[in-house]
Amino acid sequence: PTMAHSKALLVLENFIDGKFVPCSSYIDSYNPSTGDVYCRVPDSGKEEVEAAVKAAKDAFPIWSSKSPLERSQILNKLADLIEHDLEAFAQAESKDQGKTITFARTVDIPRAVHNFRFFASSILHHVTECTEMPAMGCVHYTSRAPVGVAGLISPWNLPLYLLTWKIAPAIACGNTVVAKPSEMTSVTAWMMCKLLEKAGVPPGVVNVVFGTGAKAGEALVCHPDVPLISFTGSTLTAQRITEKSAPHCKRLSLELGGKNPAIIFDDADLSQCIPTTVRSSFANQGEICLCTSRIFVQRGIYSEFLKRFVAEAKKWKTGNPSDPTIDVGALISKEHLEKVRSYVKKAQAEGARVLCGEGVDPLALPPGNQKGYFMLPTVIAEVKDESCCMQEEIFGPVTCVVAFDTEEEVIQRANSVKYGLAATVWSGNVGRVHRVAHRLQSGLVWTNCWLVRDLNLPFGGMKASGIGREGAKDSYEFFTEVKTITIKH
Repeated sequence: PTMAHSKALLVLENFIDGKFVPCSSYIDSYNPSTGDVYCRVPDSGKEEVEAAVKAAKDAFPIWSSKSPLERSQILNKLADLIEHDLEAFAQAESKDQGKTITFARTVDIPRAVHNFRFFASSILHHVTECTEMPAMGCVHYTSRAPVGVAGLISPWNLPLYLLTWKIAPAIACGNTVVAKPSEMTSVTAWMMCKLLEKAGVPPGVVNVVFGTGAKAGEALVCHPDVPLISFTGSTLTAQRITEKSAPHCKRLSLELGGKNPAIIFDDADLSQCIPTTVRSSFANQGEICLCTSRIFVQRGIYSEFLKRFVAEAKKWKTGNPSDPTIDVGALISKEHLEKVRSYVKKAQAEGARVLCGEGVDPLALPPGNQKGYFMLPTVIAEVKDESCCMQEEIFGPVTCVVAFDTEEEVIQRANSVKYGLAATVWSGNVGRVHRVAHRLQSGLVWTNCWLVRDLNLPFGGMKASGIGREGAKDSYEFFTEVKTITIKH
């Protein structure tokens, strides 16, 4: 690009040891709603990661010896600073990721603020265990200490939201951090770095290295001085992380994909169920690991459900994410849009019916968004359980609706995928709700609601949806080392 062209672009820099550091090479980042390059992101590798890990390692003794209260005050200050700039962060997140400004304003940035406040509070309330053995004249107790340098790798769907969900507990527990956000959505992480010094975060405690998984991510995972890795992303990448970190015996927390079922019994309250299930299918363009992409509806209400569900899905407006009346923004990239579309084509080829959305309804976009990566909310019916559309995570605004007859049958079918992250159950029968919830192979089960989160409680999946849990107690356990001490008196 010419100099005039590159001047207009936002150029990010790595944040290492409390300073912004330019990089020798850069990658293009696109604005998903226009298809134009709007940002240059450092293409970091071994050298940059090495510098960041060294800074984190050097900062560890001082940071880890601060009291939980001191760390808590700093986290609260950082939360206040992000909240003060909420609108700027929301605008940046929407532009960079393609999500609607409404979603960024009401979900992403408030949750990032809450992540810091939550762990600033929870770090003050942990207790250790103690047991006594009077016959032996011994008392045992446990103590917990921070582990060291935490490697944090976060994805592109909820950029600041998921990055802060890792940084907050890691530093609250006294670890120092080298974080690598997705190269597709790095802007809000870079904006956050500008606030760290003002919040009182000492240099080297939070380092952010931008770049690809193959280069920067790999260097971080393979670094011998990074004892723990928290990763959110695809199951495929997680397999590679597991292999690469095995020689170093690293501890891993992996939050991976989902192929989440919604199970709707014939006694469900459809006036609640339908709008919530449309939201759980299409919120954030369907780019949330917790979205429902398989909807099982009991046969007695199947045709009514389908008719009302499609009518509701068609009301969702797709368009320029910065327009506050829009429900569906742009998908993250051209490649991702093609991938999501290919699933719809496969479903059609297999004889399934596309009831609305992709290839069925016209997509009208404003003049400036013609080259953006947009797709209408798409509902597919009559899909076979074996179809890749019912087995693989599509991660876009596509959901499949199928009928079932019995409780026993739907539990088997819901469990017949490799994933096990989240599930939703809709029924007015409290006994059934408990029975079904217990038998679903799923880390989270919501009944008669969706995405109601208490950060105190464990979050994470079964099977190919990941390893480990995060939450107040779980994150504390992951980000600290426990020691048992025995005293004979």
